[in-house]
Amino acid sequence: MEKSTACLVSAIVILCCFCCINYVTSDASDHRYKEGDFVPFYANKVGPFHNPSETYRYFDLPFCSPENVEEKKEDLGEVLNGDRLVVAPYKLDFLINKQPESICRKFLTRKEVAQFRHAVLKDYFYQMYYDDLPIWGFLGRFVTDENDDTNVAKVYLFRNVHFEILYNNDRIIDVFIRNDPNVVVDLTEDREVKMDFTYSVKWTETDIPFEKRLEKYSLTSSLSHHLEIHWFSIINSCVTVLLLTGFLAMILMRVLKNDFVKFTPDEEAHDDQEESGWKNIHGDVFRYPRYKSLFAAALGIGSQLFTLVIFIFMLALVGVFYPYNRGAFFTALIVIYALTSGIAGYSAASFYYMIDGKNWVKILVLTGSLFSGPLFLTFSFLNTVAVAYNSTAALPFGTIMVIFLIWTLVTSPLLVLGGIAGKNSRSEFQAPSKTNKYPREIPQLSWYRSTLAQMAMAGFLPFSAIYVELYYIFASVWGHQIYTIYSILFIIFIILLIVTAFVNVALTYFQLAAEDHEWWWRSFLCGGSTGLFIYGYCMFFYQARSDMYGFMQTSFFFGYMACICYGFFLMLGTVGFRASLIFVRHIYRSVKCE
Repeated sequence: MEKSTACLVSAIVILCCFCCINYVTSDASDHRYKEGDFVPFYANKVGPFHNPSETYRYFDLPFCSPENVEEKKEDLGEVLNGDRLVVAPYKLDFLINKQPESICRKFLTRKEVAQFRHAVLKDYFYQMYYDDLPIWGFLGRFVTDENDDTNVAKVYLFRNVHFEILYNNDRIIDVFIRNDPNVVVDLTEDREVKMDFTYSVKWTETDIPFEKRLEKYSLTSSLSHHLEIHWFSIINSCVTVLLLTGFLAMILMRVLKNDFVKFTPDEEAHDDQEESGWKNIHGDVFRYPRYKSLFAAALGIGSQLFTLVIFIFMLALVGVFYPYNRGAFFTALIVIYALTSGIAGYSAASFYYMIDGKNWVKILVLTGSLFSGPLFLTFSFLNTVAVAYNSTAALPFGTIMVIFLIWTLVTSPLLVLGGIAGKNSRSEFQAPSKTNKYPREIPQLSWYRSTLAQMAMAGFLPFSAIYVELYYIFASVWGHQIYTIYSILFIIFIILLIVTAFVNVALTYFQLAAEDHEWWWRSFLCGGSTGLFIYGYCMFFYQARSDMYGFMQTSFFFGYMACICYGFFLMLGTVGFRASLIFVRHIYRSVKCE
């Protein structure tokens, strides 16, 4: 029953992943055009360059707007990404060059001038999509004095947008915007301004093949000096793993060998030889932990998140998340999370009943809310902030209902089915030694053996193995750099898992050697402590490595990063406990415990 259920869940998830691959890759634009053909052109959003979460609709600024703004139908991932595409007010037909042509002439009121001035001073940029190729441009420029005082800055708005488009035969290869710094309108003074918005187009033939038109967006990740840093990070992490592995193997093998010799029955040994160390607590080491329903729920969610990360890596390695495949990552994330909820229910319920749990409804409720509960509360607060700012980061009511239906119709039923399968699996815990009726008193331990001190030591080494790579990930998620070297990231992830497992095994052994048998929660907390270090890095990145500002961006950054780090805490905590459990079972199975 257990094996068939696991195979069924795995088959469903794999099928889902391939459906995601077909779905997101089928959206790639592969259009062929003839001269004069219409080419899809959409304006997306505007916002401060340094605040990636603070974005607004394109026509929230007083551009030339048609009477009826035509919106593009978007999928779930695009909406979650904050995209709000509308038909752009430009006509860029295939191979048709244009000299500066007027879009509209209008008088900017003082309020509209103030809007544009504020946007220019805050380094607003806009994003568009032409034949599914992203384009960026800044609204204008400003000139400050020697003190960089923006209150006395000269503010200029670009009034002409020049498009340069590269093509190869009947396909579009590249497009970018150039602004003439001399073709501007002065918006420094608070007065009405007569404005003539214009645009021009130039087509240029290129020999770049269509298959390579997206390569330029990932070049920054694969530049030689960046690759050197990435490989240095991997080598550093590998050296850390090798040293740690060698150190632990030497220490543990030597110590355990002496322990096994000491604890092996010898005909010449005295029967009244006093036991000490980890052998002395064999009757308590497999005593079930306190709050075992919460513990089992944490293991269930950790197992689900681990599976989710593995499948996301699978999609990334086969090339699904190519640069600017709008919404593909969020779509895959939601779908795979929904389908892997059965793994959470099965893992939590099976382990709960393995340690003599009774209330399966309680364990399923805990499992379903342990991660999604804090995530829902965080989303509710941040979505309210985005609504107050009138930002595109605010999800429409329809999208919220779609997510709710996915949770109601897919996530919850699979969680319950997985829980029922785990409850009926009836697997045994398989403890190598019997548990005493009454717990043994734990001796007083030194301060460096306390839970907090052990968590600090356990989290530092795994964090040091991924520290260098974290900057590139943060710069991609919370900046405008593009991360495409998923193979390197996967290697770093494997190293993270190995270091986490080895560190937890070592700390668990030293805890048992000190005759402290309450290792269950300790191993979980020590394994997950890397998530706390990552959140500490968030504070450093915000202050020292980024230019983010404002309440909305700050709340989005720390709010969603708190959820991500919490997810890492649960996932790595599960890895740490599982590794410690395997180790503890092995050493107590290797000696005769009566």
